[in-house]
Amino acid sequence: MDLILKDISKAYGEKQVLDHISLTFPQGSRTCVMAPSGRGKTTLLRVILGLTKPDQGIVTGRPAKIAAVFQEDRLCPQLTAVQNVLLVLPDDRQEAAIRQDFARLGLDEAALALPARKLSGGQKRRTALLRAVWAPSDTLLLDEPFTGMDPDTLQRAAALLRQRCAGRPALLATHD
Repeated sequence: MDLILKDISKAYGEKQVLDHISLTFPQGSRTCVMAPSGRGKTTLLRVILGLTKPDQGIVTGRPAKIAAVFQEDRLCPQLTAVQNVLLVLPDDRQEAAIRQDFARLGLDEAALALPARKLSGGQKRRTALLRAVWAPSDTLLLDEPFTGMDPDTLQRAAALLRQRCAGRPALLATHD
């Protein structure tokens, strides 16, 4: 089923961030929404997720299970990167493959032994990205998922994302 946003508007006080937006995301599509900062990309994703109620308009065809990368990493700070990813899985049978994905993204065993609160900003972003990629979901929403990554890491993360999300629809919001 297509995800359809019809006549969506949302304002925060006097600031109108979404103004009568109508979009259709065909089932299985991969879509990128690009706009400068402060133009409503995050609000659009939050409306799709059902976390923000629009002032007007409707969303139909919302997938049953959506995984998301938010602008904030939203990690459990006391857990390691691997433990943060394992939180979204029913068991730990995939731990070896998750560790391989972290290695592909440049996190070595020393980094993987640290609690998330001690990781760099870029390492936290990679952890948040892998958690969403590994989460069992119908659709993936990505809000500035590559923030804080150097160009080489960004390329590796994008390649891993394409590989791990094969067949799943994805919506990427970015200003870059």
